[in-house]
Amino acid sequence: MTLALLHTSPVHVPVFDALRDADHPGTALRHVVREELLTTAAALGPEAVADEVEAVVADLVAEGADAVLCTCSTIGAVAEAAGVAVGVPVLRVDRPMAAAAVRAGRVTVLAALASTLEPTRALLTEEAAGAGLPGADVRTVLVDGAWERFTAGDNDGFLDLVAASADAVRDADVIVLAQGSMAGAAGRTTTGIPVLSSPRPGLAAAVAAAGR
Repeated sequence: MTLALLHTSPVHVPVFDALRDADHPGTALRHVVREELLTTAAALGPEAVADEVEAVVADLVAEGADAVLCTCSTIGAVAEAAGVAVGVPVLRVDRPMAAAAVRAGRVTVLAALASTLEPTRALLTEEAAGAGLPGADVRTVLVDGAWERFTAGDNDGFLDLVAASADAVRDADVIVLAQGSMAGAAGRTTTGIPVLSSPRPGLAAAVAAAGR
């Protein structure tokens, strides 16, 4: 069984390898990093990279992937759509997290990149509808300065800003970290509100899909 992972930053590779080793030992992961997909999607919108994402997914399947996991929240929807044509499961990493979040009640979404906010809100709305809930009560927060820290390679500074933003949240039942790169901030918070991140549940769903 081989699971292919489509990343838009190389920082995700060791994160998912560590999760694989901890939770799914023996699973073969193939990592593909395409940073330009996020650059274009952030500037022009996710649909601008739909054809390119579909081509990448098709190549991964042709090379033997039993499932594909897109770890970028900004392009997750176009990756899922690409799966219709390839005949194997193509999953977005943040869907299991979103499914859990809408069942908790009021959701505050934290993101470091503005282009992630609307795709995450749309996903939460979709999951709420699928669960028969009246609607997702979602508030979004862009963490000021976090993306600049991330792109500069200051991971500690990036995670500290995200954690501080989470600690400032009020009137929420759950906090969602919209991007996988933010996951490490959950362990730096002091808030009593549950903080959800996507890598662990997303990988578990993809491993299960690949094994079917």
